[in-house]
Amino acid sequence: MHRYPEPKRYIVTDRLLLRPWEPTDAESLYENAKDEAVARPSGWLKHSSPEYSRKIIRERLSNPGNYAIVPKSIGRPVGSISLMFGEDANISLDEGESEMGYWVGKAYWGNGYVPEAANALIDHGMKDLGLKRIWCLSRIDNDRSIRVQEKCGFRFVREGVVNDPVYGELTMRFTCID
Repeated sequence: MHRYPEPKRYIVTDRLLLRPWEPTDAESLYENAKDEAVARPSGWLKHSSPEYSRKIIRERLSNPGNYAIVPKSIGRPVGSISLMFGEDANISLDEGESEMGYWVGKAYWGNGYVPEAANALIDHGMKDLGLKRIWCLSRIDNDRSIRVQEKCGFRFVREGVVNDPVYGELTMRFTCID
């Protein structure tokens, strides 16, 4: 298996700090991830408690390449963005490829945080990690995610059905940037 360089621990943009998730972020994660409007399009179950959020931080969000999206003006996580490799990805990837995933709490929709974070992570992936291609998947009815991908320059490749462990068969939109 191809080994990628270790992703940066911190990425800074004009308005955001992308940083590793910490156990102390459990309350912020819970507040944003307990909403079905956020969880369902992201492909996971809404969070049931801060303890559950702490478990998710420990088991999933602490992987290299996962970042808390922290607006400098707010000082706490409002969402998450990641570059996924190998078994962490939802699709099969070739050497030099990664999959990007992201979400942001409903209270922060429309502020441009995800496109700003995504552009910074694309830049990091291509320039620092030497990626050739970054894939992004979204449900075909997730207009907000589709718009983020368009703003960031992802191109439509195809639609396809995937078997989601939480929601069953879903028609997804596959896009990439290279």
